Amino acid sequence: MIVGVPRETFPDEHRVALVPDVLPALRKAGLEVLIETDAGAAAGFDDAAYVAKGGRIALSRQDVFTTATLIAQVRAAGANPHAGADDASLLRPDHVLIALCDPLSEPAAVQSLAGTGVQAFALELIPRITRAQSMDVLSSMATIAGYKAVLLAANALPRMFPMLMTAAGTVTPAHVFVIGAGVAGLQAIASAKRLGAVVHAYDVRPAVKEQCESLGAKFVQMDLETKGMEAAGGYARAMDENFYRRQRDLMTQVVAANHVVITTAAVPGAKAPVLITAEMVDGMMPGSVIVDLAAERGGNCELTRPGETVTHRGVTILGPLNLASTVPTHASQMFARNMSAFLRLLVKEKALNIDLNDEIIRDTLLTQNGQVVHPQVRERLNIQPAPAPGDSKPDTQEGGVE
Repeated sequence: MIVGVPRETFPDEHRVALVPDVLPALRKAGLEVLIETDAGAAAGFDDAAYVAKGGRIALSRQDVFTTATLIAQVRAAGANPHAGADDASLLRPDHVLIALCDPLSEPAAVQSLAGTGVQAFALELIPRITRAQSMDVLSSMATIAGYKAVLLAANALPRMFPMLMTAAGTVTPAHVFVIGAGVAGLQAIASAKRLGAVVHAYDVRPAVKEQCESLGAKFVQMDLETKGMEAAGGYARAMDENFYRRQRDLMTQVVAANHVVITTAAVPGAKAPVLITAEMVDGMMPGSVIVDLAAERGGNCELTRPGETVTHRGVTILGPLNLASTVPTHASQMFARNMSAFLRLLVKEKALNIDLNDEIIRDTLLTQNGQVVHPQVRERLNIQPAPAPGDSKPDTQEGGVE
């Protein structure tokens, strides 16, 4: 079986789906890898490195899709809505596509993908269970985002992070407040602490207090009802506006006392909750910095502009996009290990085996036999419940999605 790796076409996407070091394990599982020429160049992996590990180089994108059965990409469908549409004509019903697809935010793109007949898997939907940890792309990329967020903040802040005792006197440390103690938040805590900052952290889930403190942060306690805050998979549950309003009221003083605020609260397939209002920014010290890691979902700060840097009354607000791609070598290595583990799950005894009794495979499968099969995506498309196995009737819709 052949895995094809096309060059990424999303703007400023420098990652690659597979790196040379994972090729031997894939070959042992019965998978040959075909790479589009220069697909890994932006991440620091040249064609010769792939050949040295047993890969083959395709001279054109069309050659990759024509020759391969499995297509491994970083971004496809809704995660690459414009340039990715150009690949639709290259997809066949016997293809298996594995990529980030942003299915919950862009369900219409999934429906278009279904029209090609391809079996598509969305890596965002990997369940957070022990057996799937080696495939958890979101956690891998969030680790990089949390690290890079601290570097961006340190670069924009007009003061140093650590306390220094110098002949010119003592330099006091920067104070960093991390909102959200998921993977990105915990990595931000660790990175800020390593740079010498005084770190505070907050999360609606009381259970993460110990994790924050183990990394050197002081956990901020707020008088809020926190029962049932943790959703399936360990994520924080989305709350109503009344809860967020009360949370903002309690958080105002904490935000004002810190030089850097890093926000990480995002809800899959929905707009990020607003945690920092313009009024709260007004109360921050001049020179303070906000790094909004939820910018791609609209932002946790009311003043965030996705992909831009905004200055408001002396406070710098960064809304970075696709931070993982700014560290493409290690991001690609981590992504490739996740992708390799998922590919080896799909292949048993050197043959494709899409076992829908397997929770990981079932939860990530988006399209099959020309239909959208993922329940959450069907719901967002207003499509009736999925047909019974073996029923090939076309999908019907109840709403306005065409």
